[in-house]
Amino acid sequence: MLEATPIALVLINEEEKIIYINSFAENLFFYKKIELKGQALEALLPDIHRVKPPEFWKNYFINPTAFRLGADDDLTAVTKTGRIFPVEVRMNPIDTGEMMYILVAITDISERIKSNEQFRLIVESALNAMILTDSTGKIAMINKQTEVLFGYERNELVGQKIEILVPHRMRQHHPEHRKNFYAHPKARPMGAGRDLYGVRKDGTEIPVEIGLNPIQKDGEQYVLASVIDITERKKSEEAIKKYTRQIEEKNKELEEFTNVASHDLREPLNSIISLTELLMHSKSDQLDEEGKKMLDYISKSSTRMSEMIIGLLEYARMGKSKELTRVNLDELVKTVLIDLESSINSSNSKIYVDTLPEIMAYAMEMRLLFQNLISNAIKYRNPDIAPEIAVSARQVKKGWEFVVTDNGIGIPENQKENIFNLFHRLHARNKYEGTGIGLAHCRKIAELHNGKIWVESEIGKGSSFYFFIPLLLQ
Repeated sequence: MLEATPIALVLINEEEKIIYINSFAENLFFYKKIELKGQALEALLPDIHRVKPPEFWKNYFINPTAFRLGADDDLTAVTKTGRIFPVEVRMNPIDTGEMMYILVAITDISERIKSNEQFRLIVESALNAMILTDSTGKIAMINKQTEVLFGYERNELVGQKIEILVPHRMRQHHPEHRKNFYAHPKARPMGAGRDLYGVRKDGTEIPVEIGLNPIQKDGEQYVLASVIDITERKKSEEAIKKYTRQIEEKNKELEEFTNVASHDLREPLNSIISLTELLMHSKSDQLDEEGKKMLDYISKSSTRMSEMIIGLLEYARMGKSKELTRVNLDELVKTVLIDLESSINSSNSKIYVDTLPEIMAYAMEMRLLFQNLISNAIKYRNPDIAPEIAVSARQVKKGWEFVVTDNGIGIPENQKENIFNLFHRLHARNKYEGTGIGLAHCRKIAELHNGKIWVESEIGKGSSFYFFIPLLLQ
C-alpha cells in the first residue's frame, strides 16, 4: 500500500535514520532505496533541524504526535542531483509496541507556491480592495487598495478577524452570516438589498459594496472579498433623489397652476364669447358692418384662445395616468374615423387603412396621436384635389413603425423639425385654422412610449408622418 501511494513516504526510526522509502520517493529524489537506508533524514531535508531543532526531536520521541510543516515554515528538500525545492512535510508516529517509527510524507509544493504567487500578484494588482479570509474569519491576505481604503498597514490586518473592518453595531451578526455563506459557498454579492458599511482605522464608517468568491487554496476553503467604496455613488444617489423630489413637487405645483389657470382663464373667455354672440344676435340691427366685423373678430379670437388653453391643459396632463393596456389599433382608428366623419365627408376625403396590429400602449394617447395626424392630413390639403390618406404599419426590429401618408400641400425641408414644436405654425390662421399644439402632442405621445416621430415631405405632393412604437412588455 505504501508503494502504491502517489506521495513520497520516508520511514525513520528514533535516531532519525531512514529505514525505508517508497517508489514515489525514489523517483522524486533520484535515489535508490539502498542508497538512503541508514542515512539521516537531513540527507533529504537538510534544514529540518533549523525548522525543528535537535531538542525538539529528543522530546518528540518521548511523546510523539502528528504534525505538519507547511509553506510558511520555509522548508526545502534536496535531490541526489542537487535540485532544491520547497516542500510540505507531514509526520505521523507509528508505535509497533517494540519500536517507535515516524512516517514522513513529503510533498513538492513548487507549483502550489508558484500558483499562490500568481494569485497574490493578481490580488495585489486589483483596482478594488481585496481581502482573503479563512473559514474562521481570519484575514490571510490583503492588497494595497485595502490599506488605502481602510487606513491600516498590511501587518495590522493580516492575522486579525475580519470583524475589525465591520462597524460595532453589525459585528455580532457577522459570524452567523459567514457561517451561512460557508454552508452554501458560491460567488455572490454580500448583503443584497441592504446598506453595507466598513469601518476605517480612525473609526470613520464608509458605505461599501462587497462581492464574495469562494476560493480553494492549499486544500483549504477561503473567501476572497472584493470591497468597493461607494461613498461618491451614495452622494450621487442622494442628490438624484433630492432632485427627483424637487421635480415632483414642481410638477405638482405646475399641474395645480395649470388647472387653476385654465379654469380662471377660460371662465372670462367663455363670458366674452357668450356676450359677443348675444350682442350679434340681439343688437344686430343697431350695428353697422364695421361693428359686426369687430364682434366677429373678438368672438373668433376668444374661441381660439379657449382652444389653445384646452390644448395646453391636455399637453400638460398627457401621460399623468400611465396605464399600459393591450390596444387593438384597427378598432381604435375606426373610432377616430367615426369622430372625423363630418370633416371627411365635407372634404371628400378618401382614407385607406391597412391591417393594424394589437400592441401594448397608452390607449387614450394613441387615439389622440392618430386623430391629430389624420385630421391634419384632411386640413392641410390642396384646394383643387380631394384628400387621399393612407394609414399603415410594419413590424421592424424591436417594435412597430406606423405611417400616415397624404397628398396635401407638403412641408418645406427646413421646417420638418420645427413643426413638432409647441405653437409652431407654418400658415396664417386665415388660411388654415389651428392652435399649433397638435403635432407637439404627437411628439410627446411618441416619446411617452419611448418612441419617436418624424416626417418626410415634398412641397405640393404631400407628406408621410412616421412614428415608431417599441414593443413594451406587461
